[in-house]
Amino acid sequence: MEKIDVKKVVEYWSKIAKDDYETMLYLFRGKRYLYSLFLGHIILEKILKALVVQETKRQAEYTHDLVRLQEIAKLNLPKEKLLLLKEVNDFNIRARYPDYKLRFHKICNREFSKNYLDKITKLYHELCQKLEQRK
Repeated sequence: MEKIDVKKVVEYWSKIAKDDYETMLYLFRGKRYLYSLFLGHIILEKILKALVVQETKRQAEYTHDLVRLQEIAKLNLPKEKLLLLKEVNDFNIRARYPDYKLRFHKICNREFSKNYLDKITKLYHELCQKLEQRK
């Protein structure tokens, strides 16, 4: 088992999540709604990976599955937040593959995207707080 500097790895994941958070907001302001939602998935994935490392003292698993990551981090999130993670998991797939991307692009208007970005932002900040509390 590889020994890691837990503090350094946690800081890495949380820092790049923060950078991507700013990019997500920038993309939304620029009306790049599909890509802002894709980044919404990415920021949750990265902050969850920080929590995984903090919990397990090991590198995070190679997965994009937000529900799986919260399980490994032992967060025990309420059902409504687990449902949000499941829904946001779709943004990762829908923004990557051309056939999904074209269909998803049609529903990613400002209202749809803002609704999800508000929820993602709230959860992101809650997870950041959990990270700080667990230190």
